[in-house]
Order: sequence, then C-alpha cells, then structure tokens
Amino acid sequence: MADHHLGTDSIHTVWDNSLPPALTVRPGDTVTLGTLDASDGGVARRVATGELEAPPELADVIAAGLRHPRSGPRGHPLTGPVFVEGAMPGDALVVELLDIEPAAWGWTGCRPDGIGLLDAALGEEGLQPYTHFWDLRAGTHTDFLPGIRVPLAPFPGVIGVAPGATGTHPTSPPRHVGGNMDIRQLVVGATLYLPVEVPGALLSVGDLHAAQGDGELSGTGIEMDGQITVRLGVEKDARITTPEFVTPTHGGSSRQWHVTTGHDPDLMTAARIALRPLLRRLQARGLSLEQAYVLASACVDLKISQIVDAPNYTVSAFLPLDVFAEG
Repeated sequence: MADHHLGTDSIHTVWDNSLPPALTVRPGDTVTLGTLDASDGGVARRVATGELEAPPELADVIAAGLRHPRSGPRGHPLTGPVFVEGAMPGDALVVELLDIEPAAWGWTGCRPDGIGLLDAALGEEGLQPYTHFWDLRAGTHTDFLPGIRVPLAPFPGVIGVAPGATGTHPTSPPRHVGGNMDIRQLVVGATLYLPVEVPGALLSVGDLHAAQGDGELSGTGIEMDGQITVRLGVEKDARITTPEFVTPTHGGSSRQWHVTTGHDPDLMTAARIALRPLLRRLQARGLSLEQAYVLASACVDLKISQIVDAPNYTVSAFLPLDVFAEG
C-alpha cells in the first residue's frame, strides 16, 4: 500500500479512454487529488488578485477558466486519469472517500439562460445573472446573508471512470460509468462502486462542491477548488452496470423543514411547480429572486414523494429551516 498525490497539472476536460494515465496505483493505495472548480479555478484566481471586491457575473466567472485552455472540447476540469492495476472490464472499481479539504472560497450562480430548473420561467419574471461568493474558511459552515448559515458537506460533483466507447465524450451528462452525477451523499465515509469498462479503470475526479441541495436547482452547487483523498480497490467480476454506493448519510438534517409540493404527469414539471412557491417563501423573508434561487440550490432538497398515483406524480421541495438563525 502506498500514498500518492496528483495535482492540478494533470487536468483533462473530456472522457476518453485513450488518454494516458497521469498516475498508476495498486489496489489498496490511497490517492490525494487536487481539483479545480467548474470555472477551471477562476474563483481562486480572482481571490488571489482581489477581484472579489467587485463580484463578476456568473458568465464572467466561467469565462475566467478559459484563460487556461485545455486540449479537446471545454468541459469540467478533471484530475486524472488514475490507472489501477488489476482492474479489468467486468470488475468494479471500489472508491473509498477518506477526506475532502475545501478551498477558502466557493461560488454559486444563476442566469436566465442557464441550465437551472426554473431559468426560463424566472427569466420572464426578471431574473438577472447573479453570482454569490461563499467564504468557506470556517470549515463547517458558510454564511449566506446575516442570519442565514448553510452547513458544509463537501463531495465530488464529478467522479467516474473512462467509458469503453472510443473517442471523446463530454463531461456534463452523467453516465453508466459515473461522471457528473452531483450526488451530495458521496461524502467522506462513503464507498462508491463504479463499473470498469477498460483496463485500469482510468478514474478521474473533479467539480468539488462544498454543499448542495438534492437537485442542484440553479445549475450550480457551492462550486470550489479542493483536495480529495480516496482509497482504491477492485472487486473482481462484480458485473455491476451502474454506479452504486454505501453512504453514512441520506442528506441534510434540520429540526424542521418547510415543504412545498408539485403534482403533474411529468416529474420535471412537478419539480418546477414545487420549487416556485418555495422561492416565494424565501423572497418573503427579504431575499431577492436571485438570492432565493441560489440559496435553494445550496440547501433545498427535491424528493420524489410518489410515482404510483397516476396520472399525477408528486415532487416535494424541502427547505431546512435550521439555516435561519431564528429557526
């Protein structure tokens, strides 16, 4: 067993099983991977130069990452690939999450023409491009506004292995070998099992989030640079066909939750119906539309409450009231 370190000089922005390994390890080894946020480290560079005194719009933050262009199409900056000796197609790569060290700052944004759940609808209501910067230096929580505090629960937004199909594949959609799954329960203490499709598995990790609600509603969690430490193993002939994991948590905790619901034959529509009144609740507390949307992305959980009572299915949006000082 050995400990390895892989820094942000080993970045790629596509899935491609022809990429040469940045590191080769044995089962049982641990690897600490330095990662860049979804803007390719743009936030960290702005902090270093003092530009956070005048926060830019989300589009500017993302564009900052393009100052360091990578080969191939633009995607999430991923650290890797890591070749694991003995991992062969049909096996499962076993990834134990041992530690995640957040950066000093993170960001969450929204924009009317983005990928968030309500971008188009809120754009008609006057939603403006907005980026919120979070101070993560406390390590356990971050303050959104006076009286609103969000607990940190860092996890990798993107973690996966190379697909067996040849060529380059975009990082944005998750797939059967993992990738941009944005599963916030993949916290320290979790163990992830990934289907291996190429020799060595070729693990890559990136897009760490300091916190996120189930749904990543505005299209971004609390995006951050950071370091993640994993222990890698191989389960021979596991024959799994999709990522599986064991986790110490089902999600956030709160003494009370305020819940709004949506009902529709289409789950996406039901989710949109559920979220809008919750944003109104946040606006009634004095938040702007943009602030409500970003806060919801950081801590509100969407849950499928039922999918059997056709023709309408139910999605519920859970707001943890413990984020407010008054409870």
